[in-house]
Amino acid sequence: MSKAEKYEVPSGVLGLSGPIARPQPGTLPLRGDLAHIALAGTHLAAHYVIPEAREVAASGATMLLQPQDGADLVTALDPGSAIELLDVAGDWAWATIGPDGPSGYVKADSLSSVA
Repeated sequence: MSKAEKYEVPSGVLGLSGPIARPQPGTLPLRGDLAHIALAGTHLAAHYVIPEAREVAASGATMLLQPQDGADLVTALDPGSAIELLDVAGDWAWATIGPDGPSGYVKADSLSSVA
C-alpha cells in the first residue's frame, strides 16, 4: 500500500463504555495528548489526528519509542514504505503504520510527501 487510507471524522455521540487496558508503548498510535482518529470510538485522548500520508525516504528509517537517538527500537522501515504522519516536533515525527500500529518516532527528514 503506497498511500495512507482515508479516515473520516466520526459523527454522532461517541461514548466510552468503561476502562480498557492501556496499550504498550509503540503499539497503538495513542499518546497522552493525541491519538489517531480511528481510535476515537475506543480510546480517550485530548485530541484526535487525521493522519497525513507519507513514504519512507530512500535511506529507510528506524521507528523509536522516544524522540531521541539511541531510544528503544520499535521497528525498521524499508524505503518507500507507506506511513501515516500524526505529529512533528523539531527533527522528529510521530507516525504509525496504521491505526493498529506500530507507532513511534522517526526522523522527520526520513519521510517524504506522497504525490
